[in-house]
Amino acid sequence: MTRQQVIHELTKRILSFKRDVPLRVGIDGIDAAGKTSLANELADELKNLGHPVLRASIDGFHKPKEIRRQRGSLSPEGYYYDSFNYNLLTTHLLQPLEPQGNRRIRLSAFDFKTEQETASEEQTATNDHILIFEGVFLFRPELIRYWDVKFFVEIGFETSLNRALERDQYLFGSKGEIEKRYNERCIPGQKIYLEAVHPQQKADIVIDNNNFMNPAIISN
Repeated sequence: MTRQQVIHELTKRILSFKRDVPLRVGIDGIDAAGKTSLANELADELKNLGHPVLRASIDGFHKPKEIRRQRGSLSPEGYYYDSFNYNLLTTHLLQPLEPQGNRRIRLSAFDFKTEQETASEEQTATNDHILIFEGVFLFRPELIRYWDVKFFVEIGFETSLNRALERDQYLFGSKGEIEKRYNERCIPGQKIYLEAVHPQQKADIVIDNNNFMNPAIISN
């Protein structure tokens, strides 16, 4: 399938789950799997069809650096256990969108690039809204119950590293630093998650995104 065909098919699957309450779509996958691109494309497709969309990311719910790095800057356990503030994510965004929630939400809480709380204003969602949310570790026990639709974007670790080498120099400064970070922190941290949680098995749909322009729906 072409990429656009996959986007059309995933959009149809999302709408098949829609009811008269907000819908929460979680897009999981390892680092550099293409989650952000897929989420943006799905959000655009849904908007073009006339559906109101909320777009957010786990990147807006980091913990402060002193907590993220408390086990060491390259600790894979620190990456998996300490990176994100799931309490803020659930209270600010996911719980208010539950059927009995109050619909008052914030789309982010903390900017890891500036190490500051964000000024995301409270807004009121409607029952028509569809939340498209992407990020790592989304199907872990603290979060799994909140997703109405679960997509897992699958790539190999070699592909993950190669994409990071092209994408992340603005964050880490050099290809050597990216390789060190991925090989010592990110990939081992992802392995902890994959072995403990088996997120592919929890997904409604798994998308093979090793070939970015020609992804494939491999299970549903």
